[in-house]
Amino acid sequence: MIPDIFQYSFIIRGMEAGMIVAFIAPLIGIFLVLRRYSLIADTLSHVSLAGIAIGLFLGVNPVLTALATTVVASLGIERLRDSKKIYGESALALFLSGSLALAIVLLGLAHGFNTNLFNYLFGSIVTVTVQDVYIIALLAIIVVTLLLAFYKELVYVTFDEEAAQVSGIRTRLVNIILIVLAALTVSLAIPIVGVLLISALIVIPVVTALQLRKSFVQTIVSAEIISFFSVLSGIIVSFYLNLSTGGTIVLIMLAIFILVLTMKSRWFA
Repeated sequence: MIPDIFQYSFIIRGMEAGMIVAFIAPLIGIFLVLRRYSLIADTLSHVSLAGIAIGLFLGVNPVLTALATTVVASLGIERLRDSKKIYGESALALFLSGSLALAIVLLGLAHGFNTNLFNYLFGSIVTVTVQDVYIIALLAIIVVTLLLAFYKELVYVTFDEEAAQVSGIRTRLVNIILIVLAALTVSLAIPIVGVLLISALIVIPVVTALQLRKSFVQTIVSAEIISFFSVLSGIIVSFYLNLSTGGTIVLIMLAIFILVLTMKSRWFA
């Protein structure tokens, strides 16, 4: 007998999109966390809110406008950081505050909050459409392709940027690729966990996996397992308990992090 949850097409679509996001997020998160770029994910998630506001204001698919906005913003952030005229944290603060201000103004012009905006803020598998699944899948293919093409360079720059530059690697290009990949990942995660929780999906599984002190590849695998389990169980739990999908997923991730941290302290006590 098929469980109730699998009798609904929107659940199937949500799980399809969720599994794609769960796969991609740690792949980008590992590079952001190790390079101490975690705040970039948070900044881009707020930038995507401005993109969503633009989409709702113009009557265009908000995921597409969020994608365009985050990619453009990511290039702007990297340009400011690379110019050395503004510290990295200051560039992030400029884009974060500016995008929030733009979002507030546009939402005011579009008559404020509505149900669609609430779903984009906190995530809702109910609103994931077939078109969203196709967009997410396409973005995921692009992310994986670029990761495979520049994997060695990304790893090298992540662990020693100066040595990578001396060895002839175009570190500026690699940094641009990384932040654009982060922008793509933020955009594809919006329908599942929402704007306000995207950075958690990218960062928490990786931070949890790093506590296990494994090799680089083993850490990625561990983060993937944590991400898949959290997203799948979060969708199921939120369905049966009528909870917010994004919030449930992140709470499960946090519970796993606390469990791993507790077990680690006991092992090394």
